[in-house]
Amino acid sequence: MSGPNRWPGRSPRPGGGSAATATDPPTRRGAGTVGAGARQTGHYYVEEREADVVNAALHLHRPLLVTGRPGTGKSTLAVAIAQELGLGEVLRWPVNSRTTHVDGLYRYDAIARLRDAQHSSTPPDIGEYIKLGPLGTALADSRPGRPRLLLIDEMDKSDPDLANDLLVVFEEGGFEIPELARLRDHETPVDVHLSGTRTTFPVREGQVRCSQFPVVVITSNGETDFPPAFLRRCVRLELNPPDDARLLRIIEAHLGPEAVEDAGTRELLAQFLHLRDQERQELATDQLLSAVHLRLNHVGLEPEVLREAVLRPLDDTTRP
Repeated sequence: MSGPNRWPGRSPRPGGGSAATATDPPTRRGAGTVGAGARQTGHYYVEEREADVVNAALHLHRPLLVTGRPGTGKSTLAVAIAQELGLGEVLRWPVNSRTTHVDGLYRYDAIARLRDAQHSSTPPDIGEYIKLGPLGTALADSRPGRPRLLLIDEMDKSDPDLANDLLVVFEEGGFEIPELARLRDHETPVDVHLSGTRTTFPVREGQVRCSQFPVVVITSNGETDFPPAFLRRCVRLELNPPDDARLLRIIEAHLGPEAVEDAGTRELLAQFLHLRDQERQELATDQLLSAVHLRLNHVGLEPEVLREAVLRPLDDTTRP
């Protein structure tokens, strides 16, 4: 696909109504949607069911909540969407139990500003000490026709309050930076730094508002439940562990057709499926890819060593 795509709808936030209007007919392939049908996007193989759910989230301008076991490709799906639609680099926000929604919005280094003020005859510009987080950057840098894609990774590891706090930001399509809202001069915008770049964004009256709601992909391993209000505002996609046919397509996408034709690959695939499905061991697809890569490059590991080093269950914590 060449060039950025037209983005469906005009709603600036997920609660702002249907994205399709009389002047916005259903978007066709290549006009802001992920290709329907099983197809390869980069190294991710998109099934028709997945494409349909992703497109529903895109048209509704709602966060896409992707759940599934570790290693099913939740984060990779977000990268594939960005590549398919030409949305540029993915903004990644890894979440843990200590994460608050402010961490994703912005960071103000008051200590550094105070230190620099003590060594300068003129007050330093406050904007030099404010940096937008991944969520703040996604809201500020999303423009009509070219939104940013934000990946909120492993949100099930967060404090329960995070989901409720994010609802407010999603509904309003923006947030306030109190340190800037308190400034006396509201006429002059303050340039703050975007995440992961030296680019700046002008903030007026302390308000950051998106002109186009960003694409938001939230991943969860299913370790905790989210509030009903949060789930109601998301479009949900469950990723099942890939079957043998899809695993072969994944191997081909990463390692080439010769990898699929190799007899050793078939042996490793059968072993992987037996461990995962019959013995109910927690295994990720990239473990299979690593094992096939080693086999194809004639590293010469014995099967027992290969299993111990690469195909060891993720939930096995009995040994180092």
